[in-house]
Amino acid sequence: MTATRRPLGDYPYTHALQTRWSDNDVYGHVNNVTYYAYFDTAVNAFLIREGPLDPERGDVIGLVVETGCQYFSSLSFPDALTVGVAVERLGNSSVRYRLGVFRAGQDEPCAQGHFVHVYVDRGTRRPVPLPGPLRAALASLQVEPST
Repeated sequence: MTATRRPLGDYPYTHALQTRWSDNDVYGHVNNVTYYAYFDTAVNAFLIREGPLDPERGDVIGLVVETGCQYFSSLSFPDALTVGVAVERLGNSSVRYRLGVFRAGQDEPCAQGHFVHVYVDRGTRRPVPLPGPLRAALASLQVEPST
């Protein structure tokens, strides 16, 4: 089943990235697993920029428990990219992100996907409620879920 392709304007936060030489595979395009790194980079850049995430010392960390991606058109080095980030669901201890990877200057995604973070206590790895500042930052990205 193919999800509706969401244009860049459907993402409240965008993050610019540059493909790297090592992103290409033997077929001459960005390898599928690399898109997940783009997703992770964009989400964490937002969370660190907004201040609620301290990946080195924070008491709460986000663990990815689910991912998915659909590919529409190829990218390759040296493409400039824009990664769009939206929050589709904000739970008690979890968040589902919608992500789109766009060639810079284009409105149609080359790939679109999702991942789910469950926020846990760093020491026990047990789920914890989202701290207030983290919830507020994520709520600023909230949109209607994809169909």
